[in-house]
Formats: sequence, C-alpha cells, structure tokens
Amino acid sequence: MSFRQFAFGLTASFGIAWLAIVIVPFFMMRHIKPVAFDETADGKEGVYHPKRTGRVINGAEVYAANGCYHCHSQLIRPTYAGNDLGRPDWAGLKADEERGDTRRESNIFDYSGEKFAQIGQSRLGPDLSNVGRRVEKLYVKDGGDPKAWLLSHLYDPRANPERPTSKCPSYRFLFDTVEIEGQTPNDAVAITKDGEAVVPGNQALALVDYLLSLKRDDTVPASMSHLPPAQKGAPEKAAAPAAAPKG
Repeated sequence: MSFRQFAFGLTASFGIAWLAIVIVPFFMMRHIKPVAFDETADGKEGVYHPKRTGRVINGAEVYAANGCYHCHSQLIRPTYAGNDLGRPDWAGLKADEERGDTRRESNIFDYSGEKFAQIGQSRLGPDLSNVGRRVEKLYVKDGGDPKAWLLSHLYDPRANPERPTSKCPSYRFLFDTVEIEGQTPNDAVAITKDGEAVVPGNQALALVDYLLSLKRDDTVPASMSHLPPAQKGAPEKAAAPAAAPKG
C-alpha cells in the first residue's frame, strides 16, 4: 500500500463518519418542520409546540461552561434503546396529580432555544431532562423552595444529609460573599465565620433558572413516539422500574 492510498483511506474513513454524524444531521435539523397532532391517534388537533420558561440561553451557556454535561445527560432514550422510562421521575412523573403519567422519550424539540443540545457524555449523575419537575415535586409539596435547594446544592452538594457522598463538585466560585447590613439577605446560602453572607452570583442564578426550566414531559404527537403502537400513551407498560443512580 502506497502512502497516497493510506492517506486517501484514512481521510475517507474519518470524512464519511464526520459527514454522517455532523454535516448531514446539521442540515436535517437546521430547519425543523412542525409536527401536527392527529385527531385519531392523539385525540386532539393542532401543532405541537414545546413550552420553555426561564433564562434558557444564558443558563445553558453556564451549564456548558462548567462542564455539567460531563456527568449529566439530558436524553431520555427510546424504549428500544434503554430503560429510561422506568427510572423514577427521569422521563416525567408517573403519577402527576393533574395529568397522570407524563413520562415520554426525548425529541428534537426538547432542545429548542439552546445553541447546543446538552445530551451529555456520561451518567455519573442522574439525567436532568426533567430535573425542574423532580425538584418541584420534592420541595414545593412540602412548602420548600426548589430554587433555594438547587442553589444550596451547587454551593455545597454534600451538605445535604441525604447526599453525603454526592460526586457533584462544589461551584462556590459562582457565589459572592457580602457583608451583612441589617437583615441577612433572603437568598443567602451560608454565613461565613466572619459573619458575612454567601449569596448567588448572576451565573448561579442563571444556571438554576435553566435547571428549573427542564420540564420535558409535555404531551407529544403519537407520530413522534418510539413506543410500540399498542403502548403509545401508556409508557408505564414499556419498562419496569429501575433504581436511579445517586448523584
């Protein structure tokens, strides 16, 4: 084999993979056509439109800049590719008080409003596709503040008695230390030995706002579901419950 043949083969091997994985998907997803509900399959008409609230763009940038995607995914796999629907509250809520079972797989519209889809590299921590819904379920019901919980978790992940061995790193550099003048600031997450208050900075607030916006469990058209026809609309039958990894 000559050097020219070797170079051509090497270029073709990487070029074809790059074309198939990067270029083709880029142009396919650049202009996504809306998907309509079907009266027969979905029981309603109209066009599917995902709803997001919060500082999605700013928060996603902070999320990416701090490498959160290294340990957390944002991808609920189709049932033929994994058991994500069976993991507690990852894909939505199995028993939502108002909507019933809201679990579903991820779809391309879940990442609208973001420059990059934060699908993640590994799952050292739990998937965050519906972390906003999970935190609200755990803390709002008991009168807690999900925003305050997330800020405390970012400041000191192992301070929570329920997560003493959390592998999540501390993001204390996203917080500021200020002198207490009169009352302690309402958003303070800690008080230092010198009597100063630790409060979240703009990046911490943007990141928490982004995390709370992750509620990807709205109803999608049946045509977008990877579930078998007999199981569409009933994801609880698609997978058996499995224990979620602790983050």
